Amino acid sequence: MADITSPVSTTSEPPSGIPNPKNAEKNEAKRQAKLAKFRAKQEKLQTVVNAEGSKKEKSKATKAIDSELYVEKTPAGEKKDMSQLMASTYNPRAVESAWYEWWVKKGYFKPELTSDGKAKPAGLFIIPTPPPNVTGSLHIGHGLTVAIQDALVRWNRMLGKTVLFNPGTDHAGISTQSVVEKKLWIEKQQTRHDLGREKFVEEIWKWKNLYGDKIHSQLKRLGGSYDWDRAAFTMDEKLNKAVIETFCRLQEEGIIYRATRLINWCVRLNTALSNLEVENKELSGRTLLSVPGYATDEKFEFGVLTSFAYPVEQSDEKIVIATTRPETMLGDTAIAVHPKDERYKHLHGKFVRHPFNGRRIPIIIDDIIVDMEFGTGAVKITPAHDFNDYEVGKRHNLEFINILNDDGTLNANGGQFQGMKRFHVRQAIIIALKEKGLYVKSEDNPMTVPICAKSGDIIEPLLRPQWWVNCRDMALDAMKAVTEKKLRIRPSTSEADWFRWLENIRDWCISRQLWWGHRVPAYFVNIEGEEQDPSTDTYWVSGRNLEEANQKAKKKFPQVEFTLEQDPDVLDTWFSSGLWPFSIMGWPEKTEDFSIFYPTSLLETGWDILFFWVARMVMLGLKLTGQLPFSEVFCHAMIRDAHGRKMSKSLGNVIDPIDVMEGISLEKLHAKLYEGNLDPREIEKAKAGQKADYPNGIPECGTDALRFTLCSYSTNEARDINLDVSLLESNRRFCNKLWNATRFALMKLGDNFQPRNNAQKTGKESLAERWILHRLNATIKETIDSFNERNFKEATRVVQAFWRDALCDVYIEWIKPIFNLEESIPEHAEAQNSAQHTLYTCLEEGIKLLHPFMPFVTEELYQRLPRRRGDVESIVISKYPQEQSSYHDEIADVEFENIKSICSTARSLIDKHKKQINPTIYIENIEKFSDQAPLTKYEPNIRSLVKGAKSLKVIFKGENLPDICETKESVLEIKVSIGFTNNE
Repeated sequence: MADITSPVSTTSEPPSGIPNPKNAEKNEAKRQAKLAKFRAKQEKLQTVVNAEGSKKEKSKATKAIDSELYVEKTPAGEKKDMSQLMASTYNPRAVESAWYEWWVKKGYFKPELTSDGKAKPAGLFIIPTPPPNVTGSLHIGHGLTVAIQDALVRWNRMLGKTVLFNPGTDHAGISTQSVVEKKLWIEKQQTRHDLGREKFVEEIWKWKNLYGDKIHSQLKRLGGSYDWDRAAFTMDEKLNKAVIETFCRLQEEGIIYRATRLINWCVRLNTALSNLEVENKELSGRTLLSVPGYATDEKFEFGVLTSFAYPVEQSDEKIVIATTRPETMLGDTAIAVHPKDERYKHLHGKFVRHPFNGRRIPIIIDDIIVDMEFGTGAVKITPAHDFNDYEVGKRHNLEFINILNDDGTLNANGGQFQGMKRFHVRQAIIIALKEKGLYVKSEDNPMTVPICAKSGDIIEPLLRPQWWVNCRDMALDAMKAVTEKKLRIRPSTSEADWFRWLENIRDWCISRQLWWGHRVPAYFVNIEGEEQDPSTDTYWVSGRNLEEANQKAKKKFPQVEFTLEQDPDVLDTWFSSGLWPFSIMGWPEKTEDFSIFYPTSLLETGWDILFFWVARMVMLGLKLTGQLPFSEVFCHAMIRDAHGRKMSKSLGNVIDPIDVMEGISLEKLHAKLYEGNLDPREIEKAKAGQKADYPNGIPECGTDALRFTLCSYSTNEARDINLDVSLLESNRRFCNKLWNATRFALMKLGDNFQPRNNAQKTGKESLAERWILHRLNATIKETIDSFNERNFKEATRVVQAFWRDALCDVYIEWIKPIFNLEESIPEHAEAQNSAQHTLYTCLEEGIKLLHPFMPFVTEELYQRLPRRRGDVESIVISKYPQEQSSYHDEIADVEFENIKSICSTARSLIDKHKKQINPTIYIENIEKFSDQAPLTKYEPNIRSLVKGAKSLKVIFKGENLPDICETKESVLEIKVSIGFTNNE
């Protein structure tokens, strides 16, 4: 480690030599004695010096060794030993160690209640954290969620409220099953069917236990102040009970029902999907794509519009239609034309003949589906395989013909193409149409291809019997809550999304053809000797258990013999997630937690799941509990890479927050790609992306810098964040500035300093002290206002500006000459004492302002500072700074800002003449100042701020400037000049 007695600088510039006042020799002797004392205490610290290397190389080596060799010796859960002196540089790994375990052991993260078990008078603040999927480790998007939520949680805890931050994880049905299936195949070349349902689910539980623990570990590393005793999992017994109760209750009311409708079907995974699990790939024209389940060297054509003709019945005429999915013509049951289209009026009510099965297909009129200006103005209608056509089929009572099996092969309705894979049929259909002389042409066509986000397969709209939720009435209640200002949604764009989605809400498909998840608590009543249709509600009952289901079946079908068969499907993951805010509190039981902590205060999440998750929580919360689950929704932005691209494993731009905190080489980033289930071709593409974005890997930045950076991107209106690693590095350097400022302060405060019992002003503060306290007060107000407005970018900006621009770069530099004054002179001692107490107050309050964003370094620095009487043991439970009316001082602010302006002007002149040394600063027109005294009284301080000036001279009226000068005007028309007495 570097020698702790090396000079401490709180600015980015080297410290300058400032001439000592009268008793220079005596002061220097005292200073040397203090330094000798420091050196004596440093015997236990290791020094790493490479005598032959450059200064830059030494610095790098020291950083690397400090970080690599640091081992925390504090026993888990014990308080870190702060008796050793501060290290010379900030080391995030050392700073962040031990504190979290101590916080947990002390119970600081548990909600604090009054003696009678009620919330504290300051109020309640509860966040049910969005449960991450147990599909693997967390990514940087989760880091953003934790950073924002925990900042709010820690802030509210410091406001004295009863705070609960409830952690948990989601079973993520389709995602987790997909990952484990891939793993099973890679490792053992087995499918889930080889194992059977029970054994396969056991494998998933093993995965959950492994990655659930890993996720908890990551959340702790991120500093999330969760009450871990309340950690929940969506398939825990308590939450499973809530899921079963909800299904049965809503099914009994007729809100949940069974019907055959069109769904998103993933052939590869053999399940229905929600819209959230479907990614839309935009194509500009003809594109060849690989499809899972086909040979790796086989590609199929997309982005092409194929035109072919249908022969009109009892006529030589043909009607030409165009489609991007030729294979679906086997399920066509109508040709639609516009009622006003003159070209087809003579064909209204007539039929065409299907060229492959002879089916009579009606020509119908429809002014909704048909655009006369597009293509030929005639549209093929396939109600069983297209969402728009499905609506046409319902309007015109058309036949719904399903041509696909669940595995993507054609069924008996495919005729001569039965048994073939769907995209092989696409090719075969075109060949067959050409043979019949019905093929017209193919042309490029921009289109959107729906792709399964989990498997990469092309989604097929498919008719299947499923369980559905009628959402219409619940949606009206959810919109009403926002309209009546009972629920606030931020940003405003998300509120607009809320109404747009809910006004057009459709019934929700909650069935999934999976083995991992909450099994549907519905039972088919098999009546002995009777033909039954399982696609409707008629022969189904729900039950909280088999006994209840049996009683319902007896009541529904008395005097008959039957057996019950539970639906093998599971429920959509969003169904259980929609109950999260109250299921984690013990609902449907009336638990103590439910009575105290429900409704919660705020739901913070990404805007992309506002409808899929947030709206469903609101709808189900109102329906099942009669209360809104939270009164505020804050939607944070989506994180993209520095180029604005969406984070994607295949692009290699997905970042593990641990890699940012600890740093990682490019080689190790590459190696992590092989830990997942990426295709080898995707791995090479991802490696190229990593090399372009992180040619030198990712430097170690630490948790605090990561959290601060993520919050600094977040406003109350942002939709997207382009993450730049360079900003992370900058904020890591900001942590070092905090470290150096505190280290300098401790040196100047001395071992015997005892802060006053409170931070009230004495009335004897200097101009600079009045100014810095005024700036502190303004910072407190702006930070609190920004927290209330959920503008984390502004909150981090104002706090950082106070530390960097006001405290470190100005006030600390300003007071350095004060500590060189002779202490035996009462006036000097009083100035030093006042400066010390003001410096302490600024550090104390500044650290607290930062704590919600930077929990680890602020705790470390808080523990380093001497404490006021009555202070609490940890910054976690300290009081957040509040405005002090006595700190407000506009006069001092204006006066000192004028002095700063003079210093800035002089600094720019000196920088312009870097080759010349020993400048003298000349100031004219100082009569413009309301008080001229500071300019002469604070000459050493001004020179300390300017850096490098030999002396300061005030030029009064009638005096002349030296010949060698350059002049520049400052504020209030004050002229600042510099002259040189020793030119090179």
